[in-house]
Amino acid sequence: MTDIETAKPNHSVQYGERRLAFLWRQRDRNTASGQRKARIHVHPNGLIEVETPTDTSLPEAKKALLKRAQWVSKHLIEIEARRAEVLEREYVSGESVFYLGRRYTLKVVASDQIEKTKLLNGRLRVALPSPHPHEVKQAMDHWYRFRAEDVFSRRLAEISDRLPWVKTPPQWAIREMKSQWGSCSPSGRVLLNPNLVKTPTRCIDYVILHELCHLKEHNHSPRFYSLLSRAMPDWESIKERLDSMSELYLNH
Repeated sequence: MTDIETAKPNHSVQYGERRLAFLWRQRDRNTASGQRKARIHVHPNGLIEVETPTDTSLPEAKKALLKRAQWVSKHLIEIEARRAEVLEREYVSGESVFYLGRRYTLKVVASDQIEKTKLLNGRLRVALPSPHPHEVKQAMDHWYRFRAEDVFSRRLAEISDRLPWVKTPPQWAIREMKSQWGSCSPSGRVLLNPNLVKTPTRCIDYVILHELCHLKEHNHSPRFYSLLSRAMPDWESIKERLDSMSELYLNH
C-alpha cells in the first residue's frame, strides 16, 4: 500500500472554505483506453492522494482533484466525525474491543495466577496480578500479536496458493503502524499491522491480497488495479468497510 506512515501533502487547492492539501504521485504512462484518468484516494488518516500518469501537469492534477472535491470533502468530514467519537482507551473493564470484526467487552481481573488473556463468553478476559492500565495494554498487545501471527500466516498461505504469480508465500513480518494496514518492500517482504487482526477476515484478505499484487505490479498503476480486481472483484466495498471502521480498529 501507499507509504502513508511518512507521506506528507506536497500541494494544495482551495475548495470553498476548505483548503485541500494533497500528495501528488505520478505513475507509469499507460495509453490504454480508460486508464489515463487520475485516481483520487482519501486514506483513513485523512491524507488525500492524487495519482496521475507521468505526462500530467500539476494544474491538470489539481483540476482532477477539484472535480472530485465534493466527494473528497464528504470523506474528510466523515473521518473527522469518527475521530471525535473515538474515546481515548483506558484499559478498564467495560470497554469495547475487537477481534476478527466482532465486538467484545473487556474484562480486567486481578489474579495471583500467571498473566492470561483469552476470549470467554463474549468477553476478552485479561487476568493479571497487577491490572494497571499499562500492564493491561501490554497483555492485550501481546495477545493480539500472538493471534495475528496465527491468522496472518494461514490467510497469507491460502491467498498465495491461488495467485498464479506467487510461487511461494513471501517473507513477512508484523509491524506496529499508526495509520497503515500493510506494506510491501521493493525486495518483496510484506509487513502487516497487528491491529489488522481486529478486522473481519475479508478485510484481512483484502490487505494481504493488495500487498501480494505489489509483488507483480510495484505501484498503483492501472495494471495493479486490474490485477486486484480480477483476484477480488468486490475489493472496493471491502476497502470502504475497512476505512469506515479504521479509527476504532486502530484505537489502542
